[in-house]
Amino acid sequence: MRRRDLLRTATATAVAGAAGVPTLDTVTFARGAGAPAVTRTVSGRLPAGAPDYVYLPVEVPPGVREIAVAYTYDRPAVPAGTQGNACDIGIFDERGTALGGAGFRGWSGGARTEFAISAEQATPGYLPGPVRPGTWHVVLGPYTVAPQGLAYEVTVTLRYGTAPSGATPRPVYPPQRARGRGRAWYRGDNHLHSVHSDGKRTPAEIAAAARAAGLDWITTTEHNTTSAHAAWEGLWGDDLLILTGEEVTTRNGHVVALGTDPGTFVDWRYRARDGAFGRFARRIRQAGGLVVPAHPYGTCVGCNWKYGFEDADAVEVWNGPYTPDDEVAVAAWDAMLVAAVRDDHRWLPAMGNSDAHREPQVVGLPQTVVLADDLSRQALQAGIRAGRSWIAESSGVKLSFEVTGGRGRHAGIGERLEAGRDTPVTARLEVSGVPERCTATFVTDQGPLFTTPVRAGAIEWRTTPSYAAYVRAEVRRPAADGGAPGVPGPMVAMTNPVFLGEK
Repeated sequence: MRRRDLLRTATATAVAGAAGVPTLDTVTFARGAGAPAVTRTVSGRLPAGAPDYVYLPVEVPPGVREIAVAYTYDRPAVPAGTQGNACDIGIFDERGTALGGAGFRGWSGGARTEFAISAEQATPGYLPGPVRPGTWHVVLGPYTVAPQGLAYEVTVTLRYGTAPSGATPRPVYPPQRARGRGRAWYRGDNHLHSVHSDGKRTPAEIAAAARAAGLDWITTTEHNTTSAHAAWEGLWGDDLLILTGEEVTTRNGHVVALGTDPGTFVDWRYRARDGAFGRFARRIRQAGGLVVPAHPYGTCVGCNWKYGFEDADAVEVWNGPYTPDDEVAVAAWDAMLVAAVRDDHRWLPAMGNSDAHREPQVVGLPQTVVLADDLSRQALQAGIRAGRSWIAESSGVKLSFEVTGGRGRHAGIGERLEAGRDTPVTARLEVSGVPERCTATFVTDQGPLFTTPVRAGAIEWRTTPSYAAYVRAEVRRPAADGGAPGVPGPMVAMTNPVFLGEK
């Protein structure tokens, strides 16, 4: 829909933005004598096909201690198969709404109907700090809009005066290193949500669940906000490393910014057609993070990954309990491996994370197990980039996988076994802690070539580099009774590949 059409349908709050940014009429306040607070309510209607984000300017005068916002919108009945109304909300301060700019002060998506910000504190999802005078912007994100449009009402309250302290607490961020076990395999869940976005667990509950799951590290990844980065004080320890990040939740896919510098905000207000993703992928890396497309074949609106994988450092192929969209993600990832060996270019390691939001979702189902020199952000990220990792449904699953051959040479997960084309090599898998009746499969660039029931001791399979350019392992449950013929059972564990042959 053209912007002019939006202007006509926004009722009393006519749109008057610049530079292509849909902006509603400015909310202004006339402070009454001695009034401790003033409130304004505005309403309007957004049409089907409205822009992704619509901005409501709020003129904040001097002397404001707190800004509070509440909103509602209608949810009319719609025919089956038609999207109803869903509208997100956030706010930018007087520094502006420029893409990637400094004005971001918080986002709660559709998880909250109200929030407040002051120097001393802020609602989870929002950043505390001074409420400085100038033009702030409440941002409405019409995620989906019913055919009859979306009627909204926004109430803004400004509270005056000075709080007892008036100071913004200095954030305390998690350390970048824990004691660890030296060079070892470390288990982590790098996609988690708390009350700081649309999760229901507190950071303390997540930390307790991570310890109970046998994890060595986690990454906090709230939707489009960094407010949780400073929410973990007292929750880390020698046994648990906590990294900071963000789930950058765009309208064309979600990306986990894994292990960015604490306090780093990565903008999300673009689509694939805007050509902006490369800029923000660089932003993630400049902040010391990894770019990991999340649930790339997810079925929710906006979850499907549309940006390509050229800017990715790894890809999340297993998200939460194993489902058909994970099966599609694994198959697509394997096809990328084939293309990588065919064209001799960079390959993309696979990861798995829980994306847990609330009970009964299980923190650590699945988890990525990484071979790292120590339990630190830098070492773990190096292991992930190199593909020295495998994925398990729980810490009860133990696995080792390597390929040997040619004068005693051997290579582990993510490595290359240098051997002549016709040199016999042996893939060797040991696995324990899996359910009964599981099978192990060795998968190559030709597809699955050897499947056998999981048993005690090593499972071995012989091949040559001319026959298999790489080999990786999968452990699966039996296929569901009554399932489609040939469809494998749910994953229990899977590895990144070992490459075979001269490079």
